[in-house]
Amino acid sequence: MSIKHGLLALLREGPKYGYQLRGEFEAATGATWPLNIGQVYTTLTRLERDDLVSAASAEGDGRSMYEITDAGRAELAKWFETPVARESRPRDELAIKLALALAVPGVDVSAVVQRQRMSTMGSLQELTRLKRGSRDAEISWQLVLESMIFAAEAEIRWLDHCEALLLRHRGRPAATPQTHAVPNEQEARR
Repeated sequence: MSIKHGLLALLREGPKYGYQLRGEFEAATGATWPLNIGQVYTTLTRLERDDLVSAASAEGDGRSMYEITDAGRAELAKWFETPVARESRPRDELAIKLALALAVPGVDVSAVVQRQRMSTMGSLQELTRLKRGSRDAEISWQLVLESMIFAAEAEIRWLDHCEALLLRHRGRPAATPQTHAVPNEQEARR
């Protein structure tokens, strides 16, 4: 999600200060994407430059209150109407990391996969705990949370696939993934 469009969406409700926008952005996303106040003001400066928002000093206190312009409303409407293209999403650091681990001699790629799986499973457990504690009235937070749960589940499936592919590629029998039962001591000695 672009901060630009997030701020425009919040300004659609009415004029706001930068700190208000930061708080409302974090509340709407369940603080899954914390914003630095500098990011907020840098983005607001660009939006003002592009005539998507206008700023006005508020009651002599030196702070500026921002409001969306007609051009900003049009930009926001266009953003909501345009699907997010898969290829325009941020680079997948994990896929790049695994590709580079394969290219660099001496890196135990299977260990990289296992560490990531354990980390992702821990995140999934925490996200599931948060979901159990959320209230139905928090629909925006639930949408973000469930997106993160689905992404974590998909990552675990992809890591399972990567591990199987690596093992097939190396011609070794598949090891028991950590998500399954660990063999007892006698089986481990065989």
